[in-house]
Amino acid sequence: MKIQWYPGHMAKAKREVREKLKQIDVVIEIVDARTPLSSRNPTIDELVQQKPRLVLLNKADLADPELTKQWLRYFESEYSQSLVVDAQRGEGIKQIPGKVRELASPLLEKWKRKGINPRALRTLILGIPNVGKSTVINKLAGKKIANIGDKPGVTKRQQWIKVGKEMELLDTPGILWPKFEDAQVGYRLALTGAVKEEIFDFQDTIVFFLNFMKEAYPDLLKKRYDLETLPEDVIQLFDDIGKRRGCLVPGGIIDYDRVAEIVFRDFRHGKFGPVTLEQPKKI
Repeated sequence: MKIQWYPGHMAKAKREVREKLKQIDVVIEIVDARTPLSSRNPTIDELVQQKPRLVLLNKADLADPELTKQWLRYFESEYSQSLVVDAQRGEGIKQIPGKVRELASPLLEKWKRKGINPRALRTLILGIPNVGKSTVINKLAGKKIANIGDKPGVTKRQQWIKVGKEMELLDTPGILWPKFEDAQVGYRLALTGAVKEEIFDFQDTIVFFLNFMKEAYPDLLKKRYDLETLPEDVIQLFDDIGKRRGCLVPGGIIDYDRVAEIVFRDFRHGKFGPVTLEQPKKI
């Protein structure tokens, strides 16, 4: 199954980013710490070109902490600055302005040499839907300015937001790309809420997830559903979970749709514990 979702407002946002880029000093790219690479829009590199960039690994509270450290090292090797943040709790947020100033230091030095009074640094916030852009912005601003929702497509337009006297943020709608070449990327984004639930198949997505969990986090999977062993056959695993959760229809048949939705909600609500859906060593 291939998952595609590219609403018209995303194409418009991409055009607007290109138009605004000349005004931008530093780009902040936000990724989901559970899917650090899959939650990166591959068109962003071409879009922002050589602008200084800070990569934020958000939702770190939901991700495997050891793998988050590895991903941080990966992004630091690709870009000069990266940070691990948990925007919901505000962890790591206070470090962002300092990192932005550090990235903008050549520009600040240039202004100083020319005797120009420094203005507020203009920062562009980019990321795919539901990586937590609005939460990061509200924490930086110290008040609710951007709309927040646990679903994609909440931000529909660009807006400038002041952060103290030293920084201005340009919020943008989450931008996906027109086609996911790798089906696994689509599954990961479905699991983390980057695409609308109406457009993907729960059963296919959870088959992917359960096979992944069997390999990467078998103990978490067994603990969540009180299973002594994990069967090789994923359909049998559906049956075992369905029996444990009472997902039966008349005749004792397992309701696979209910099983899939239960597992999906369990992951989305962090019931398995910290889980990261991809590893840098496998890239």
